[in-house]
Amino acid sequence: MNREQLDELLLQSLEVEIGGIRIYETALRCVLNDSLRKEWEAYLEDTRSHEQVLREACEAMDIDPDEETPGRAVVRQLGAAFVDAMEKAIVGGKAEAAELVACECVVLAETKDHLDWELIGRCAQKLKGAEGKVLRDAYEQVEDDEDEHLYHTKGWCRELWIQALGMKALLPPPEETEHVTTAIAAARAEQASERSR
Repeated sequence: MNREQLDELLLQSLEVEIGGIRIYETALRCVLNDSLRKEWEAYLEDTRSHEQVLREACEAMDIDPDEETPGRAVVRQLGAAFVDAMEKAIVGGKAEAAELVACECVVLAETKDHLDWELIGRCAQKLKGAEGKVLRDAYEQVEDDEDEHLYHTKGWCRELWIQALGMKALLPPPEETEHVTTAIAAARAEQASERSR
């Protein structure tokens, strides 16, 4: 395994979690739906926990969690762009539009976050010894949350857009009511929602 690239993955992943805290804090200023607000409040707390899990994993693997890399700077810039987009939507004055922008920003951020944790899981399977155990433990603490964050927020985004388009929306979305945590279950929930409209 390319150890330099593994370190980069972990540092970028840590930056995603740090940026995710700011993204959720800003998204909560945009949200109108009370159920979505409760969900994102829980995800904000999860994200704070995930940051700590990654920080501890880096330290256990002798990686400085504050080390700067070019890739980490790019990830930070992307997170800041999502926050900036939501801030602009808030200033734009249409609360419903700001909520949609927030949903889209959260989906995009959670997509990167989900990918990173998938890759960490693959590395954890291949890495032997104490470092492999560190990554496996971190992955097991976080992966289920990441699945839920991505699939549920995608469902919210889709249904809020459907509502904004003047069509019948299912709120909360099926991904939420069916507690979806896999891509297959998310696809099934979306198909079921189409049949029930």
